[in-house]
Parts: sequence; structure tokens; C-alpha cells
Amino acid sequence: MAKLDEEYFQKVMTSIILVALVVLTFFLLKPLITPIIIGLILAFIFAPVYNLLFKFTKSPNLSAIIICLVMALMIILPVWFLTPIVLEQSFKIFQYSQQIDLVTPLKSLFPSLFASDVFANEVGNVLQSFISKLTNSLVNTFSRLILDFPTLSLQLLVIFFTFFFVLKDKEQVVAYVRSLLPFSKDVEKQLFEYSRSITSSVIYGQIIIGVIQGIIIGIGFFVVQVPNALLLTIIAGIASVLPIVGPALVWVPVAIFLIIAGNPVPAVILSLFGIISSSIDNILRPIITSRATRMHSSLVLVGMIGGLFLFGILGLILGPLILAYLLVILEIYRKKSIPGVFVEEKK
Repeated sequence: MAKLDEEYFQKVMTSIILVALVVLTFFLLKPLITPIIIGLILAFIFAPVYNLLFKFTKSPNLSAIIICLVMALMIILPVWFLTPIVLEQSFKIFQYSQQIDLVTPLKSLFPSLFASDVFANEVGNVLQSFISKLTNSLVNTFSRLILDFPTLSLQLLVIFFTFFFVLKDKEQVVAYVRSLLPFSKDVEKQLFEYSRSITSSVIYGQIIIGVIQGIIIGIGFFVVQVPNALLLTIIAGIASVLPIVGPALVWVPVAIFLIIAGNPVPAVILSLFGIISSSIDNILRPIITSRATRMHSSLVLVGMIGGLFLFGILGLILGPLILAYLLVILEIYRKKSIPGVFVEEKK
């Protein structure tokens, strides 16, 4: 009995110490969770490039260093040169939102609906308040990039460290994660296969293609010389990531604004770029995700919106992935095939 009591006491104390360390580690890493996740996502995105480069260099360190340097230039240079421009343009849009007259366009577009001056003024005030708050949040967001530069620099350092070591030692990292999972080998294999496939579908099929769509719309903004085109391009790139909604959330209002302002030709040209952007989506998505397990668009949209509220901009990626992993684990646990309603398995 004494021996059993001693073993039980040791197990209890071990569990208490383990839980305490896990809690302390969580609070220790809490400010760095977002940079670590970003580093992991970047490592996943650049893994094919790393594998290709490794065939030539035969050195994991050199391959990872080259990719890190290239990525650093891709991130730091645009941020350094474009942040002041975007901040200036966001402030101009904010100033314009304070002076914009929405009542006249509403009456000209919908004369029967806004025949009453009181109703038109009320709707115009509500819309102007919404636009003002939206543009104000844009100014504050870009202003924080400058004010929080020391903190952002440290977070960027964590991103690069995570990116470098996960990219270089990804096989060891995967093996370690597998050793912690409480599943059988078959379930573990299924879980990793579906997780990798779904992650590829969300990141490459939704995020990367969305960014390409945003760039195409941005070219349209610059071609027709829309004011504050750089800021509108960034907003269009973010909107393009959202399924169902897409970049039309940005370019359609801009095209309508051009028509109201008496510029129908630029509006038509911008609309052509919008059509091209949609066509690119239809062409690239089947190619990139042809062998991937794809999520239903409504599930991706719900996950992105929920993730945006919970995690901020990073939630656009994390939200749908969390929902997808939950569905996969539930179906594997029930020993069923992947459900065709929310997640479609590609052969």
C-alpha cells in the first residue's frame, strides 16, 4: 500500500508540475503567439521553394538562410517605403469622408426611394457615420505601424526565427508533434494527410489566389488613375481573400463612384479588370487545389469572419483552418469518410 501511495503521489505531483509549467509557458509565449503562428504559416508556404533550393545547395542552413533573406527583402522594403504613402492616403480618404455628400447620389440613383428629404438625410448621415468610422480605423491601423515600430521589430524577429528553424527542421518538428498525439497510427496518418491537404487548399487556394486578385484590381485602379489607388489596392487584396464576397466589395463601389462623378469610360475599364480578376480565380483555383481537400465556401467565409473577430487579420487564415480540423477530427473519430457537405475530398 505504501508503494502504491508513493506512486500515486508522484503521478499527482508530476501532473501538477506539468500543468503549472504549461500555464506559465502559455503566459510567457502569449505576446508571441501571433508571430510564431505567422512563422509556421510562412514555413508551410515556402516549403516547396525550400525543397527545390535544397536540391541545388545540399545544405539545409544555406537554403533556409537564402529564403529568409529573400522574404526579409519582400517584407521590409515594401513596408519601409509604402507605409508613409498608405498613411497619407488613408488620412486623405478620412478627410474626404468628412466632407462627402451622400444624399445627392442617393436621390439621383434611387429617386422614388429617397423622395423624402428627411429620410434621405437620415440614411445619408448613417452612411457617412459608418464611412467616417471605417476610414478613422484605417488611419489608426496604419498609424500604429509607426508608433509600435519597436514592438513590431521584435515580433518580426520572432517570425524569422520561427520561420528559419521550422523550415530547416520541418521533418523533426512533424515527428515531434506526431509523438504527442494520442491517436493510433492509422488515425494519425489520416489526420496529417487531411490537415496538410486542407491547409494547402485554404492558404494556396484562398489566400494566395485572393492576393493575386487584389493585385489585378490594384493594377486597374492605377490604370484609371483612381485617387489613393495604393490604399484601395491593399483593401481589395484583403477583401479578395474572403470567399463569395471577393474584390467586388471594393471595385464595384469605386466603379459606381466613377459613374456618378461623370467618368463612365474609367468605370468600364475598371469593371473589365474586375471580370479578369474573377476569371483568374476560376482558372487558377482548380489547378492549385486539384488534389486538395477543399472546404465549402460558406464554411470558409464563416471561419474567416469568426477568426477576424477573435484573432484579428491572422484569423482570416486560422478561422477556417480551426473549423476544418475540427470537422476532420470528428469524422475520423466517428470512423466516417470526410463529409461532402462542408469538406470535399478530391481524388
